[in-house]
Amino acid sequence: MLFIGRRGNQSMSSKSNLKLLGTKVSPFVCRVIWALKLKDLEYEFIEEDVSNKSSLLLEMNPIDKTIPVLIHDGKPICESLIILQYIDETWPQNPILPNDPFQRASARCLAKFSEEKLNGPSRDAFYFTGEKQEKALEAMKEALRILESEISGKKFFGGDEIGYVDIVVGWSSYWLQFVEIAANYKAMDSTKYPQMDRWMKIFMEVPLIKDNIPPYDGMLGIYQGYRKKSLLAFANDNNK
Repeated sequence: MLFIGRRGNQSMSSKSNLKLLGTKVSPFVCRVIWALKLKDLEYEFIEEDVSNKSSLLLEMNPIDKTIPVLIHDGKPICESLIILQYIDETWPQNPILPNDPFQRASARCLAKFSEEKLNGPSRDAFYFTGEKQEKALEAMKEALRILESEISGKKFFGGDEIGYVDIVVGWSSYWLQFVEIAANYKAMDSTKYPQMDRWMKIFMEVPLIKDNIPPYDGMLGIYQGYRKKSLLAFANDNNK
């Protein structure tokens, strides 16, 4: 069994001054949860119904009205990648990003690449069909090819311990399977991307990660429901 093995100074946070708005089926919310757990931070989790957004969410994120939102001492921080960086800069124990400026910049660059070239196209492949889905699928495969090269010879993207890139790419180790089945496509092939497959399995065996993901049962049904709604919306738009 794998353990993180990093215990820094105890945090000065408390549940009263650190709150997280979100839903635990969201990979973007789970990213933040993983970071908070890595930092040994106490926080209050406030479950949001994204179909009936709370007044608190609308107040804390009036522009995008999306989750996750981290509230620290009453001040909101939005967007999962920005939240991760805020957490790392505010609580230095158990660093997520490297201390070296070049390595830090490289990690941010690779995370941005993954977000734009793997995560972004995965949403297009999920929400669309036909040519748009095929184009998105090809983009995903190219991103996986590059990530395959980056993870080769490493335990984690961050080296021997989970880091920023692992947290950002981590959604693919669990959520991607449900997205692929629900939308009837296949991007992740263990024979083509064996290093990514190895990393996904190692990542999912880390107790901090596997103890903080939504239960397997019901996940496919949730994403099949999302897919059905997206296809209906797409059909309605085409009929206008």
